[in-house]
Amino acid sequence: MAARKQSSKRKQPSRTRRSGARKSASSSRSTRQPSDALALLRADHQMVQGLFDQFEKTRSEDRKSALAEQICNELTIHAQIEEEIFYPAAREAIRETDLLDEAKVEHDSAKTLIEQIQGEGPQGELFEAKVKVLGEYVKHHVKEEQNELFAQVRKTKLDLKELGERLQQRKKELMESAGAATGGRTAPSGMAGSRRSGQAAKTSRRAEKEGIVAAFTRGLGLGKE
Repeated sequence: MAARKQSSKRKQPSRTRRSGARKSASSSRSTRQPSDALALLRADHQMVQGLFDQFEKTRSEDRKSALAEQICNELTIHAQIEEEIFYPAAREAIRETDLLDEAKVEHDSAKTLIEQIQGEGPQGELFEAKVKVLGEYVKHHVKEEQNELFAQVRKTKLDLKELGERLQQRKKELMESAGAATGGRTAPSGMAGSRRSGQAAKTSRRAEKEGIVAAFTRGLGLGKE
C-alpha cells in the first residue's frame, strides 16, 4: 500500500509538466502571426465580426459608440490593404476577375456607410441601423471572398507567405498613421465631436428645465428673493 502511494505521488509532477506544456503551446499559438495572406485576411474578418457581435449585444450607448469607431477604423484599413496589395496580385493570378470587380463594388458600398457613421456619430439619424446594415454588407462580402475568391487564389502560384508579409507591413503602417493623425487615439473626429455635441445638448436641456422650475417656484412665492 505504501509503495503504491509513493508511486502515485511520483507521477503527479509529470501530469503538471504536461499541463504546463499544453498551456505554453496554446499561448504560443495565440500570439503567432498569420502564416500567409489568406490567413491574415481571415483573421481580420473574424476580428471584425466579433466587434459586430459585441455591438449587437451591448446596451451601453458609450460602448456602442466605441465599438462603431473601432469597426469603421478596422474596415477602412482592411479594405485599403486589400485594394492596394491583395486584389492587384489576385487579378494577375486568377482567370475569373468578376469576383474582384464585385468585391470592389462591395467595398465602395461599405465605405459610403462608414463615412456616414463616422461623420454623424452616435447622435446621427439611424446610427444603430446603419452599423447593423454595415455588418450585413460585411458578412455577405466575407462569405463570397472566403468561399470563392480565396479558394481560387489558393490554387495559384502566388507566394502567399510573401504577400502576407507585405499586407502585414502595410497594415502596421496604416495603423500607426491613423494613431498619429488622432494623437494616439483611434477615434474619428466626427464620432468624438458628436459625443461632445450630444453632451452639450443634454446640459442645455437640463439647464432649460432647471430654469422653468425656478420660474414656476418664484411664481408660487416659494423661490428665494
